[in-house]
Amino acid sequence: MSLLKFASIKLTLLLVIGILLGSFFDVNIVISGVLTVVFLIALGLCFYTKKENKTLAFGILTIGTTICLGVLVTALNNPKNDTPYFGNKLAKKPQLYTLKITETLKSNTYYRKYIADVKLVNTSGSSGKILLNIAKDSSNASLSIDDEIQTYILPKSLPLPLNPYQFNYKKYMENLGIYHQANISKSNYLLLRNSSSTLFGIASKIRKDLISKLKKHPFGTEELSIIQALLLGQRQDISNTTYDQYKKAGAIHILAVSGLHIGILLLILEFLLQPLEYLPHGKKIKLGLLVLLLWCFALVAGFSASIIRATTMFTFVAYALHLNRPSNTFNILALSMGFILLVINPNLIFQVGFQMSYAAVFAIVWLFPMLQRFWFPKNIVLNKIWQLLSVSIAAQLGVLPISLFYFHQFPSLFFISNLVVIPFLGIILGFGIFIILLAAINWLPTILVHIYNLVISTMNNIIAWVAAQETFLFTSVSFNKIQVLLSYGLLVLFVNALTETTFKKVALFLTSIMLWQIVYFYQDNSLQKEEQVWVLHQTKNSILLHQKGKNLHVMSTRDKIATPSINAYQIEKNIDSTVYNLLSNSYSYGPKTFTVIDSSGMYSNTKKPSVYLLSNSPKINLSRFIDSVKPIKIIADGSNYKSYITRWKKTCKKRKLPFHYTGEKGAYLVPNTISP
Repeated sequence: MSLLKFASIKLTLLLVIGILLGSFFDVNIVISGVLTVVFLIALGLCFYTKKENKTLAFGILTIGTTICLGVLVTALNNPKNDTPYFGNKLAKKPQLYTLKITETLKSNTYYRKYIADVKLVNTSGSSGKILLNIAKDSSNASLSIDDEIQTYILPKSLPLPLNPYQFNYKKYMENLGIYHQANISKSNYLLLRNSSSTLFGIASKIRKDLISKLKKHPFGTEELSIIQALLLGQRQDISNTTYDQYKKAGAIHILAVSGLHIGILLLILEFLLQPLEYLPHGKKIKLGLLVLLLWCFALVAGFSASIIRATTMFTFVAYALHLNRPSNTFNILALSMGFILLVINPNLIFQVGFQMSYAAVFAIVWLFPMLQRFWFPKNIVLNKIWQLLSVSIAAQLGVLPISLFYFHQFPSLFFISNLVVIPFLGIILGFGIFIILLAAINWLPTILVHIYNLVISTMNNIIAWVAAQETFLFTSVSFNKIQVLLSYGLLVLFVNALTETTFKKVALFLTSIMLWQIVYFYQDNSLQKEEQVWVLHQTKNSILLHQKGKNLHVMSTRDKIATPSINAYQIEKNIDSTVYNLLSNSYSYGPKTFTVIDSSGMYSNTKKPSVYLLSNSPKINLSRFIDSVKPIKIIADGSNYKSYITRWKKTCKKRKLPFHYTGEKGAYLVPNTISP
């Protein structure tokens, strides 16, 4: 079945193109609005014309209108285009902000983290979201959703990653519509009384009440953390060990309430509500109850963005099942994705959860029937096992390119963990909802608690065993955006060639393989010729990277140090071999010299123009040093004291000498030709 034969899928792809163009070029609202209106008018005139040759013109205008709509919704969704947006009128000193907490994030060692809506700046109405970091203290309690506070803050832009190919948290938050953050010391805020309630706040209170009631029963610590994650959307209490085991086993997706959970819940409810079909208008009653119960679960599970997205998607799937037309499933999924979710929030297209949810569901709907036709065992046990495997294989093929791009690993034993997890998840969800209902009315027998504990601990043990088979876990896989697009093209053409084996389709598939190989060899050849030297930023350490082709030389003040920054660089550049050495005082790169001055403060006056790296807080008179050696540039990394860096920065500014501090400007790429 060709996916592109569905008009809704074509229109959704065009809308996505428009969103990408709007995000990349940051098009003005007025321009995008005028273009959309012009195309709509032209499309309407073309539709009502009686000319017989209007098909081509109508198609071109439809393409233009849909793309312009994508650009327009992107511009409308950008908070910077909103007149009262607080970020457009930032002051140079702290102002009084009134904030409403909308989401609680996972805390770190030093801060409790929240997302808040800006309601007022001083006394002026304002809009926009801000990342709020409140310093942890024994005297300050955590805030809840819907709490409103007043505090004096000076919002700052989110920082860019300091090292190359590091996770870009700034970009991640911008895709959520958040461009600024603020830090509050201890209890430097006033909690307002009688704040207004929202549906999200009500959901949070319900969840907190249910968790407190569950904690009164003898659940195991790990088991309770899994219950909270699977049923209540609360992952903060999962231990790092358990989280890592699920990740290695390829079952990490079950620890966040998402499309998989809502899909399984839909199947359970479909089965339980089946008798309603025998009533007059039973199918309509069943559909209404299905949708109502799905959204009730979404409310209890916290009403987070991912839950709302998944529930919206499966609301449309429920409608498709009600119509009982397989082809309509594609249309309804595409419409729910493009003209419901993306029109409301076009930034969803950049979120990993959104991409993986729809990729998995589309793949299951598309590939599962084909796999079932490939083999249909008569034995009922084999049949059920094959169905589970088919779902797992289809979903894994759908998300594999995205997973490799973002996570750079592939658990080859995913089919084992999913074969176990999916049946367990059905039992856990069904049984768990029953457990929560009993806990809510304070009538939960201890025997049920022990049985539920056993089910979850058994699943955890199986996941731990699969995760322990590290031989079958492929990590540090280098995969870029071009390879993601080519992979999906390859998959579509391969399935089309299998579905209907014609010369044209087989030729297209073979051509796509050749294109993949050409792109791979071109990128590999380009890497072989590349040479770069970087000064990375790391606290209390100096790290110098020298990449030559696919070989990496790491020099640091600590022997054989492995950091996430080095690992990210190795993956991005597809490094074959890495050599670790201690950092020396002089390093040649290109025609110039790169010199390191360590804590001893010793240096030699080189005859060549040189860039100098100050490492481990050397006690030198920088002004006298500049007069003596006449450096081209001074670099200070994270191994130095902040007070020293401040003094050096002032000296270099006074002497009009370029100064680069990696803690502010990020890692320094050493040019291979250094101009005096």
